[in-house]
Amino acid sequence: MPAVFVTATGTEIGKTYVTAGLARCLRGRGRKVAILKPIVSGFEEQDWQASDPAILLEALGETPSLAAINSIAPWRFKAPLSPDMAAAQEGKTIDFAALVSFCRNALASAEDVLLIEGIGGVMVPLTAEASVLDLLEALDIAPILVAGTYVGTLSHTLTALEAIERRGINLCALVLNETPGSVAALEATAASLQHFYKAGPIVILKRDAANANTAGFEILADRLQQSWQNP
Repeated sequence: MPAVFVTATGTEIGKTYVTAGLARCLRGRGRKVAILKPIVSGFEEQDWQASDPAILLEALGETPSLAAINSIAPWRFKAPLSPDMAAAQEGKTIDFAALVSFCRNALASAEDVLLIEGIGGVMVPLTAEASVLDLLEALDIAPILVAGTYVGTLSHTLTALEAIERRGINLCALVLNETPGSVAALEATAASLQHFYKAGPIVILKRDAANANTAGFEILADRLQQSWQNP
């Protein structure tokens, strides 16, 4: 089944924003979309309506509920930390093999498109031995890398790109998601990154106006469909 893994250069970069926007765009094209957000940290049970999984369910046109959240995000932790640290605070660990199986089962059962949103940055630890990058490699799904425009993003993004490339993973797209209030200009950041990223044009998403990113998500959807047709 067509699938994409949405990862990022770090936390609070906009993975959920990109995943939700892409889901709406693909659904608008008549695709049937399913979403996973297998691991969530910083999850407050009493405020689940504002959680990332709830936002993703709404993007699918579904009514969020705790039961629905559990079906797409079974590993949830209260502390807003890396998954290994958040799990440890609750006396738990993440079973990496079970995580991989959960994602593979969703891939096998998806009617059409499956979007998997990662957690934190691409190198964040999930367990004492495995990172998000290890999960990406195990699933063999081409990823989208989401970067911001904050000061420091150039080094973070180029480091993440090199880590992905060293694993032999082909990136579907690099998405530059504007960081609100950053002193680094969006266009200048994109131009600097484009000197090093040669796989194709960077997909640029602005955060300053409603519906400003319709064209950006259409470009991203086009890029994905091309990659699915030419794996």
